[in-house]
Amino acid sequence: MRGFEPAATLIAPQLRRSAESRGFAVARLLTDWPEIVGAQTAAHTRPVKVSHSRTQGLGATLTILTDGAHAPLVQMELPRIRERVNAVYGFNAIARITITQTAAQGFAEGQAEFLHRPPAPCAAPLPPEAAAAAEAVAARFDDPKLADSMRRLALARAARAARR
Repeated sequence: MRGFEPAATLIAPQLRRSAESRGFAVARLLTDWPEIVGAQTAAHTRPVKVSHSRTQGLGATLTILTDGAHAPLVQMELPRIRERVNAVYGFNAIARITITQTAAQGFAEGQAEFLHRPPAPCAAPLPPEAAAAAEAVAARFDDPKLADSMRRLALARAARAARR
């Protein structure tokens, strides 16, 4: 051992083997899916595998899992998804994208759980003195952007304290 090591270096070989067994030459496609395709698309899609075919010419086929209700929306975004995925690879590696649909309930193998959904904002009302305190904090700064940032920070801290 050389002392402390980052967790990413400890799991990188296992992640690489797992990704390569499903056809992913770039594991980043799996780990950074929300950043690649966007949070809205990632909330209801997931990359499943990359397959290469001798009969379909150059380029691989990316299979994306989605539920039936979102499949038409994902179908419309396929050119944008293909462009962004190929940007990750650095060349035109993905020639085709296929969509696999699954139901939210049913057989255990067919269930899909998409965890990339952004957290819902907490809409708890703040007391008026918290808003007044945030305005007082913002009034101490001349720069309007900095004042707005400090106001939002003070409101966020007050909201967090109110949840406890």
